[in-house]
Amino acid sequence: MDQRKRILVVDDDPKHVDLLRIALERADFAVVTATNGLQGEKAFRSNPIDLVLLDVMMPQRDGFDMLRDVRAISPVPIIMLSALHETETVVKGLELGADDYITKPFELKEMLARVNAALARVERLKSGEKSARVQTLGDVSLDLDRGMARIGEKQVALTPIELELLHYMMMHAGRLLERETLLRDVWGYDYFGKTNLVDVAIRRLREKIEVDPSNPVYLLTVRGQGYRFAA
Repeated sequence: MDQRKRILVVDDDPKHVDLLRIALERADFAVVTATNGLQGEKAFRSNPIDLVLLDVMMPQRDGFDMLRDVRAISPVPIIMLSALHETETVVKGLELGADDYITKPFELKEMLARVNAALARVERLKSGEKSARVQTLGDVSLDLDRGMARIGEKQVALTPIELELLHYMMMHAGRLLERETLLRDVWGYDYFGKTNLVDVAIRRLREKIEVDPSNPVYLLTVRGQGYRFAA
């Protein structure tokens, strides 16, 4: 049986698909490809997929629609590929549940680094090397095995990146966590650039665990510096 991690590449540009496939296969990944959202979702349901590289603008069914449906049935890491530079486009993908985004054109080395970082996060959560499998602080309880958080009587499902982010913040409750620290220790990136990944992920988490996301009591903003989980 093929033990390689399986990557699904969904992009309507055949040349771009071939480029990504060759780069991923050289990095010892198994690759499944599709040229639109309809084919992509069919391929996802037909194969064991470990990570999805998903283009935004495609015919028949765009990346946002496929992202929404895949996220409804699976927590698999999803990295959006977008030639669009508008902030709204990036934010929409992240709010629908994408773990990350890469803006075209990009270097293959960067793409591979993002893919490896996302897969490493999943393995890190599976191994439970950081702490106990169930973690509780006040009314918030986090179950790493089930990918769920419970806030009082409310239970919510979390994506892998949301699970890792909340887990990390709970482990460091009360401490100021700068955006660069979160990008390095949660996303696994050593190059930060200009990104709103952290801000959007925090906002998504607040919508899931806060009674009033506009007035959070757990995920607090330290203005101009970063965030902290209320001790």
